Amino acid sequence: MADLERSTAAAPAPIAQTDLESLPTLFGRLGDDVMTLLDTKLSLLKVEVKEDADAYVRAGVMIGLGGIIAAVGFALVNIALALFVATLLPYDPPVNYALGFVITGVLYLIIGGIIVVTMKNRLAKRDIVPNRSVDELRKDKQWLKKEI
Repeated sequence: MADLERSTAAAPAPIAQTDLESLPTLFGRLGDDVMTLLDTKLSLLKVEVKEDADAYVRAGVMIGLGGIIAAVGFALVNIALALFVATLLPYDPPVNYALGFVITGVLYLIIGGIIVVTMKNRLAKRDIVPNRSVDELRKDKQWLKKEI
């Protein structure tokens, strides 16, 4: 009885003709599955790029709107400040007004330049490449190389 069990366990199962015929079918399904996987990954990449683009557009619109509102406010404050500075200067009134506007204009140019450079640097730090999708595609590429 023990000899019968050993001979049955040691002998490999014969390859059936149906297994060989289904091999092309299996490769076909593997190819279809790989294409489905790549389509899914590319769809994810498209969604991430669209989300990033929408975030940039929203931020740009809000920066523009805030800039317009701030420009109106700055213009009014600038006029008031220029008139105030003009009253402090010892020259004739037209010279006082001109110098008051020049001084406040330069002050606002400096402040505005600092704000623009700061915002540009913040946007420059944001990575344009969707890292999650790129990492997934790299993993899939390595997996495909390993499996095939």
